[in-house]
Amino acid sequence: MRDDMSAISDEAVGGMIVGSSPNAIVALDRDQMIINWNPAAERLFGWPAGEAVGRRLPMVPEELTAEHNAVLERVRTGGRVSLRTRRFRRDGRLLDVRVDTGALCSEAGTLLGYVSVYHPAQDDETASEKILRRAQLVRRLTDVVADINAELELPTVLDRIAASLTELTGADAGGIVLIEGDRLRLVACHRLPDVLRGTTADLRASLVGRLLRAGRTVMMETADQARSDEPAWSWLPGLHTIALGVAAVGGRPYGALYALFANGRAGHVELELLELLAGHAGIAVDNAMAYQEAVRQRAHERAVFDASADGIAVLDGMGRVIQWNPAAAELTGFHAAEMIGEPPPFPLPDPGDKLTYQLPSGIWLDVLRAEIVETGETVVDFRDITRAKELEEAKDLFLATTSHELRTPITVVRGFAAMLDTRWDGLSDAERRSAVHTIAERARSLGQLMDHLMLGSRAGAGELTLKIEGFDLGALIRAATLGLPVLSEVHRVEVVVPDGLPEVSGDALATDIVLGQLLENAFKYSPDGGLIRVETWPEGDRVVLVVDDEGVGIAPADRERVFERFVQVESGNRRRFGGVGLGLYIVRSLARAQGGDVSAYPRPGGGTRMRLVLRRADTPDALTGSDTPAR
Repeated sequence: MRDDMSAISDEAVGGMIVGSSPNAIVALDRDQMIINWNPAAERLFGWPAGEAVGRRLPMVPEELTAEHNAVLERVRTGGRVSLRTRRFRRDGRLLDVRVDTGALCSEAGTLLGYVSVYHPAQDDETASEKILRRAQLVRRLTDVVADINAELELPTVLDRIAASLTELTGADAGGIVLIEGDRLRLVACHRLPDVLRGTTADLRASLVGRLLRAGRTVMMETADQARSDEPAWSWLPGLHTIALGVAAVGGRPYGALYALFANGRAGHVELELLELLAGHAGIAVDNAMAYQEAVRQRAHERAVFDASADGIAVLDGMGRVIQWNPAAAELTGFHAAEMIGEPPPFPLPDPGDKLTYQLPSGIWLDVLRAEIVETGETVVDFRDITRAKELEEAKDLFLATTSHELRTPITVVRGFAAMLDTRWDGLSDAERRSAVHTIAERARSLGQLMDHLMLGSRAGAGELTLKIEGFDLGALIRAATLGLPVLSEVHRVEVVVPDGLPEVSGDALATDIVLGQLLENAFKYSPDGGLIRVETWPEGDRVVLVVDDEGVGIAPADRERVFERFVQVESGNRRRFGGVGLGLYIVRSLARAQGGDVSAYPRPGGGTRMRLVLRRADTPDALTGSDTPAR
């Protein structure tokens, strides 16, 4: 606060104090010329500052000039004078006023002039009435405090405080603002339009910011400054004075109460009442906020309990279920109505330990428990780890299979390399060439296996990036199947590509990999031979490519699983056909990255149909010329 105030000159601070005073303040130089005439003086006497400053006092009646001069003489000699007298208004009316006059001196004690503070004399005459009224207001304040503390809904509490504010202070309107970071937000108002609720203002430039920087709890200000900084209050016609008090919760300011005066008058009593109400409002709001937080916390806990993907159960001291959330019912197949009052359908671990248990349905659960010492209850959390168990088994199988797949070619390469190293001179040229050819073939097999492993890893991490553009699928099919008929003596290959097949949108290299894998699987999983048929045709805004074989087929339960990582139908077939179970996972990842898909179906008469679907390049939703990551 000191840093903020140090940026303002003492003269500016003095000007703000005089300008904000509710009493008329008039300053004279030593020649009795007016040097300051504050807004309250303008309101009391009628002369604007522009007409008053620089001239002698215009409101002293001629017959009271001597009295006025005597007062100044007494003040000049070190006294301070307070008296009741009369003064003119600009319209000619005489006012009964009380004036307090003191000397205006420099730091060295030199007389610079005089300062007089005026207020209507009837204020003194009504002092006793004010004391009585104050007692009545204090009693009313007690009733108001009891009323607002009886309510626990925060919006209702704020509305009641705003209404009580005008009743107690006599203000023409009132409002409550909350401090939200560096902004103020109007949250409750009385005798102001409801459309003003929710309006905001800058905290630092507001009266609240000024009040907080001054380290005070209440202040009174003319409306001029507030109109520019807090436009919500400018709605009140004739607004001349704003009184505000800071409300705190837990010792920290959370907002402020505004009392707005257009017709009524604001004085010390009103300011004190505002300060008292602000203090009690902080207590009422604190209670309402605590209640609201408790309600919110209970609702939050219930929402978490109901929405949790984990099964959650609460058991009483006897180990019987008293709460059973929806996920618990879904995981176990037992609804809450069946479980309430019964023990859970699985054993419980010791507190702090974890128990892995398989339900009769085949679902694997990890079960945890925690004791609530205060209530003697137990909270049980259990989650489905079936997928994790399957993945763990698949990874173990993958490691075993990969080791097997690597061991065979490595053993062959090592054997033939050792033979060449030790028997080179004893081998014929044909034998040496045959050995080198075998090493090359096995090395190619190893490279292909590593390529599959890398592609599977990158596809799983979403790191495959494809170039999406239009290309000729028919030409790609013809090139990929050109030499297939001579590869096997027991297979027949048919390729059907219609004339005028539209271009597709995708990555030609990725599609070539997909087609190559589908063809390799067709040969691999039809070891007894038969027809391998490749056919493509347009279908709406898509182009369909199918690869049919007459092989071992895929069981219905495995038609989706074969596209997962490390899955290769059944363990017996894995041993029979080899591989690590990544081929179709890579195929689907690449197909979907191009906006297409691939699926497995049974072929009528036996065997498998693999169906690849890609987008036509001439459709509006086709993406061309863009890089798309495979997910």
